[in-house]
Amino acid sequence: MVAPSSPIEPERLAAGCEILRSWGLEVEVAPHVLATHPRLGHLAGDDQDRADDLQRAWLDPAVNAVLCARGGYGVHRIIDLLDWDAMRSAAPKPLVGFSDASSLHEAFAQRLGVATLYGPMGAAASFVSDGPTAEHLRRTLFEPATTTVLTSATAAALLPGRARGITAGGCAAVLAAERGIPGARPSFAGAILLLEDVNEQPYQLDRILTQLLRSGALDGVAGVALGSWEGCGRPEGVREVMLDRLGPLGVPVLWELGFGHCPSTLTVPLGVPAVLDADAGTLTLELPALAERRATSGVRP
Repeated sequence: MVAPSSPIEPERLAAGCEILRSWGLEVEVAPHVLATHPRLGHLAGDDQDRADDLQRAWLDPAVNAVLCARGGYGVHRIIDLLDWDAMRSAAPKPLVGFSDASSLHEAFAQRLGVATLYGPMGAAASFVSDGPTAEHLRRTLFEPATTTVLTSATAAALLPGRARGITAGGCAAVLAAERGIPGARPSFAGAILLLEDVNEQPYQLDRILTQLLRSGALDGVAGVALGSWEGCGRPEGVREVMLDRLGPLGVPVLWELGFGHCPSTLTVPLGVPAVLDADAGTLTLELPALAERRATSGVRP
C-alpha cells in the first residue's frame, strides 16, 4: 500500500488492510503512507519519500500488487522523481487506483507499456464501506475471467454504436492536466476512452473537455465510456455538456458505466483490448485483466 497523493485517514487505512487480509493477502504498508508534508497539508509526505515508496514497491519481487491508498493530489509532483529505467526492468504487477492515480496509469502505459487497474484505493470510502466494490476488485485480481463484461444499472447509450480499442483514460481533470507534459501520449487515437470526475460543475467539465479537444487528445478516439459524475451538479446538465462536446466526435458514448468517484464502483482495466457496445450498456474485455498479452497488443501483463 502506497500513498502517492494526499494524506490518509488511519482508521480507513486499517479497515482497508483488514479487507485485503481477509482475502488471504499479506499487506505491507509503505513507510511513509501515514506521513504528511512538513508544510503542505494536502500532500501525504515529502515528494521524494512518496516516490521512493512507490518505486520500492514496484521493484520488490516479493510484492505482487501495488495499491494506492487514496487520491486527492500529488502524483504530478513525483512522476519525474521515479527511475523509469529501473522500473522498466521489473516484472509487471497490478497497479490499482483511481482519481489522482490517473497520472500514474498514463505514465505506466507510456513509459512501461503495462496494463493497470482503474479501481478503488485501499483506504477509499467506497472500498471500506461497499461490499460490491471490494468484491469486484477481488474478483478482478483473483478471478479475472469472471470480470470481462463490465456494466451497471445506470449504463445506457448517450450516443449509440459499437467500437473496439485499447482501454485508456481516468479522471477527466487529471487527463486534461497531462496535456503538454513531456512524455504524455499525443492522443487517445484508437482508444476506448474512460472519463469520470468529481465535484466539477458542468461549466468546468465543459472547460476540461474543450481542453482535451483543442489539444488533440481526442483525435481518433474509437469510443467513450463515461463513469460517475458525483458532485457535478444536475445529471441533465452533465449529459448536455457530454453531448455537446463529445457528440461531434461521431463515436459511441456510453453513459454512467459505474466506475470512479461513486459510492459503489467497478474496477476497470486500462491498456487492454475491449469492445464498447453503447446500445447494450457494456464494455467487454477481449482478454482478462491479468492475462498474458501478445507483443502486438502493445501492453504487458
